[in-house]
Amino acid sequence: MSTPAIKFRDGTLQVTIWRNTGDKGTYYSATPARSYKSGDDAWKQTESLTADDLLAMAELLREAYTWIKAQKRADAKGRKEAVA
Repeated sequence: MSTPAIKFRDGTLQVTIWRNTGDKGTYYSATPARSYKSGDDAWKQTESLTADDLLAMAELLREAYTWIKAQKRADAKGRKEAVA
């Protein structure tokens, strides 16, 4: 499994950003998740959010969006410099 580019966290919430390479170059994807302890005391993750999680997750997704935009600009700049 590949390594995440970065993770944004707030309590039990997280957004993991993945840097991927395809036919058209580099692209990014985001995976939101909430951690919880199951009945056997093991930590697990779910994509299901409670109403109380929504605003905090929205802020994490905003951070992820801003980070991805900056990375895409840096990627584009790197491609321009490589061509020159």
